[in-house]
Amino acid sequence: MEKTKRSNKLAIILAFLVIFGLANKQCYCDVVQFIFGDSLSDVGNNNYLTKSLARAATPWYGIDFDNGMPNGRFCNGRTVADIVGDKMGLPRPPAFLDPSLDENVIFQNGVNFASGGGGILNETSSLFIQRFSLYKQIELFKGIQEFMRMKIGTEKANQFFTEAYYVVAMGSNDFINNYLLPVYADSWTYNGDTFTQYLISTLEDQLKLMHSLGARKLTFFGLGPMGCIPLQRWLTSSGSCQQSTNKLAKTFNQQAMNLMKDLSSSLPNATFRFGDAYDAFQDLINRPTVYGFNNSHAPCCTLGKIRPTLTCTPLSTLCKDRSQYVFWDEYHPTDKANELIANEIVKKLGLSNSTTNGTTNS
Repeated sequence: MEKTKRSNKLAIILAFLVIFGLANKQCYCDVVQFIFGDSLSDVGNNNYLTKSLARAATPWYGIDFDNGMPNGRFCNGRTVADIVGDKMGLPRPPAFLDPSLDENVIFQNGVNFASGGGGILNETSSLFIQRFSLYKQIELFKGIQEFMRMKIGTEKANQFFTEAYYVVAMGSNDFINNYLLPVYADSWTYNGDTFTQYLISTLEDQLKLMHSLGARKLTFFGLGPMGCIPLQRWLTSSGSCQQSTNKLAKTFNQQAMNLMKDLSSSLPNATFRFGDAYDAFQDLINRPTVYGFNNSHAPCCTLGKIRPTLTCTPLSTLCKDRSQYVFWDEYHPTDKANELIANEIVKKLGLSNSTTNGTTNS
């Protein structure tokens, strides 16, 4: 009789251990990244926006990536965000509009919301008809959060989003496809300084919103020397860089860097960092042969002698050696140039595989 009582008590204890053990069982979740940006980070969203005039859906985009077919990247190969994530040991997140996206894909890889033509301001690149601004991308991210809470539970989802890495790479379109084009009201409403202040103020509100949604580890990629992209050079009589445009980029970068410092110190548990590669990119443009390039002023993909051709098309001809060119088209760097830019960001921020352990307890 006494033996039966002990057996029953033991069974009850084991039952409690099983019940509470399962309830408190830790799930090892992949650390992923969520990317917000423009065509420099787009991995396919705009290819699903069928009315968009900013798409990388035709050859020769993607010629040096995977199977050589267009994949939505505005490049012959990888983006800067691709390369930085690779060096951190993080999976490459698929495009938000990728049909394969489900809770398992999100849980293991994160999501890329970047959209060609996207800007900090909603009005930026309206001539492209369809694109996701940063506010729209944040709205889509909120939808992903609700979806994941429904699929894996609120507590687990909240932990998942808090432990993730966030990349925001945006701002060049706000100048090139807004302020610097007289067809936009912003070009005659503001001067360079007041427009930059307008951008930074808007960006501050957006980053605070992202923090309220769980973003704790965030890197903002600064602008490069925008006045030296092939399109901007073509607009000058001398073919040289537009220093006034470069000055706008430098001013924006300085204020954005200050903003990251302010937010890191004022927002709870926030580590917001500024990824700067301006000087390294400028040096690459000024001294291409030092880095193994022989052309830093013209695009590799052109339509014969017709300039500018705003996108690379199946009718375009390619340079003989893509590894020798800094720029792929009128706007975007080549894979090899992106690697140098990414390496500079990784070096300055001390990012590597050791900065993330690949999994987190949720």
